[in-house]
Amino acid sequence: MSQSQTTRPLDHITVVALEHAIAAPLCTRHLADMGARVIKVERPVVGDFARAYDERARGLASHFVWVNRSKESLCLDLKDTHDLQVLDRLIARADVLVQNLAPGATARMGIDTNTLRKKYPRLIICDISGYGQDGPYRDKKAYDLLIQSEAAYLSVTGTPDTPVKSGNSIADISAGMYAYSNILAAIIQRDKTGEGAHIDVSMLESLTEWMGFPMYYAMDGAPPPPRSSASHATIYPYGPFAVGDHQEVMLGIQNEREWALFCEHVLEQSNLATNSRFNTGTLRNANRQELKQIILQVFAKLTTLQVLERLEKAQIANAKVNQISDLWTHPQLQARNRWREVGSSVGPLPALLPPGQHDGFEARMDAIPHVGQHTAAILQELGF
Repeated sequence: MSQSQTTRPLDHITVVALEHAIAAPLCTRHLADMGARVIKVERPVVGDFARAYDERARGLASHFVWVNRSKESLCLDLKDTHDLQVLDRLIARADVLVQNLAPGATARMGIDTNTLRKKYPRLIICDISGYGQDGPYRDKKAYDLLIQSEAAYLSVTGTPDTPVKSGNSIADISAGMYAYSNILAAIIQRDKTGEGAHIDVSMLESLTEWMGFPMYYAMDGAPPPPRSSASHATIYPYGPFAVGDHQEVMLGIQNEREWALFCEHVLEQSNLATNSRFNTGTLRNANRQELKQIILQVFAKLTTLQVLERLEKAQIANAKVNQISDLWTHPQLQARNRWREVGSSVGPLPALLPPGQHDGFEARMDAIPHVGQHTAAILQELGF
C-alpha cells in the first residue's frame, strides 16, 4: 500500500465525544472510520449505558460493539470540578465536539455552545437531540421508538390493522448520519473560513426528512399510503410472495415493460399483460388481492430456486427474503471482501467495513475499548 493509501481523510482531526446509546456514537464511529481520533468520554466504572444493553456479542453488548470501534475511552466524572478542567483542556485541543447528553446538561457544566465558541472559535460543535436545541419540545425525552411515533413513521409501517416499528434504531441512525455529514461539511467550510461551527441535529427532523415520499403522497389532505406489511404501499406487484417450498421471494415491477415480461416468462400467461384489470400500474394496485392469488397459484408449484431463475430470465428485480444469520455469509459481501476483524476485551470480533469503497485508503478498523482503557495515557498527554 502506498503512502497515500495509508493516509486517511480525517487523520488530522480530533473528536471529543460526550455520547451514549446510538445516534452520537454512530456518527463518531464513522468519523473514526475515516481516520479521526475519537476520544469517548464515559462515566467512571459503568461507562456508556449502552454497554449494558445485552451480552449477545460474545459477552459484549451488540449495540456497543456496532458503534464504538476505533475509539479511545476516557473516564471522567463530569460533576467533579477537577474532571471538568480535564475536559476543558481536552476540548481546547480538539477540532470537533459531539454530544447527545440530556437537554441543558452542557450548559450546567459550563460547556454550552456560546461559551465554547467564544473560547475556541475554530471548534466544531455538534449537538444531537430528540427535538433540537429550542422549540416547545426541546426538553421532551426522546427515545428511538418515540421519535418513530412522532415522525408518523408508524403510520405507514406495519399491517393494515397494526402499526409496526422499524426493526433497527432508524431514528437514531438517521440523526447519526446527518450529524456525520454535517460535521464533514463543517470541516470543509472551516478550511475555507478558519471558523468553527455549531450544528444542531434532531432525530425528529432527520426521520421526517426520510418520510418525504409519504408526506408528499398525502399532500393537501389526500389519503396517506396504507400500511401494507412488507409490500409496497402504492406499487404492485412489489413485495414478498410465498413459494412452493415454504419460503418467500421478494420481487418488484416498476413499469409496463416489466409487467409484460413478468407475465410471459414468470407467470407464463402472456395474455394477462393486457387484461383490463391489470394493464396499468394503478389498476394492478387497485386489484392487488386478485392479482396476488394468480401469482401465488403459479408460485405454489415452484421452488424458490425455480422462481428466482424465472425472475432473472425476465430481468425482474428480485431478492431472497434472508434471515439475519444469512447476512454473516452473504455471498456478495464475501465476494467483495467486506469483513474484517477488530479487537475487543473478549477477543477478535467480526466487523463490516463502512459502506463505500475508496481506492485511496482503507477505513480504520481498530479495537473496541473497554471502560477507561485510555484514561491514564490521555491524562498524561494533557499534563495531569
